[in-house]
Amino acid sequence: MGGGNHFAELQQVDAIEDPEAWASLGIPAGALVLLVHSGSRGLGEAILRAHVDRFAAAGLGSAGEDAREYLHAHDEAVAWAQANRALIARRFADALGTAIAPVLDVCHNAVVPCPDGAPQRWLHRKGAAPSTAGIVVIPGSRGTLSYVVKPDPSRAEAGWSLAHGAGRKWRRGDVKERLQDRYRPDDLVRTPLGGRVICEDRELLYEEAPEAYKKIDAVVGDLVAAGLCTVVATLRPVLTYKTRSRR
Repeated sequence: MGGGNHFAELQQVDAIEDPEAWASLGIPAGALVLLVHSGSRGLGEAILRAHVDRFAAAGLGSAGEDAREYLHAHDEAVAWAQANRALIARRFADALGTAIAPVLDVCHNAVVPCPDGAPQRWLHRKGAAPSTAGIVVIPGSRGTLSYVVKPDPSRAEAGWSLAHGAGRKWRRGDVKERLQDRYRPDDLVRTPLGGRVICEDRELLYEEAPEAYKKIDAVVGDLVAAGLCTVVATLRPVLTYKTRSRR
């Protein structure tokens, strides 16, 4: 799956707020959907580290050979991340003995030409969903709903971007200390919404507890109030997969 907050989650369609936008996705109202949050499994970070070792924090002229080499490596990492998500989805579907069809694939970490079309301007999203790629999913935590939203692609003042998730409330190193007196590990494999969690790494089980994240309802509510998006539907977690123990 990858480290940290990466996961694959089987979800049930909970409520549809915008039937027309939802219909554009071609997903039946009663369907189960699979949300995969994973990336390049370290390839992108390795490309970044190699770049920093050579250039530190200095910028590169986008017309130069060094910039072209970097952007080529960047694009390969993005393509590798897409292939990785597709493989995870296929293996998840194979384990369930069912067919699966891709609907959305959104990149949260990338350097892209600036959407305003200005030459030699680039937009770097780090942990941000694009508002220019159509409908996106904003997940909360394994114990809360995920939101399917339709962004307003014209909002330059927001960097043509949205939050890509609820965001952490507590640092990873603090979570277990805060929660270990309240929950045993066995308590954390069931969520407040009735979902099941597969995570055999006890530290990660605590680190990714729902309490460690901000309230997704408030995050999405702020985005809607700012006019950055509208809610299409909500998804309820059924099964969240993190990791099995290595044997």
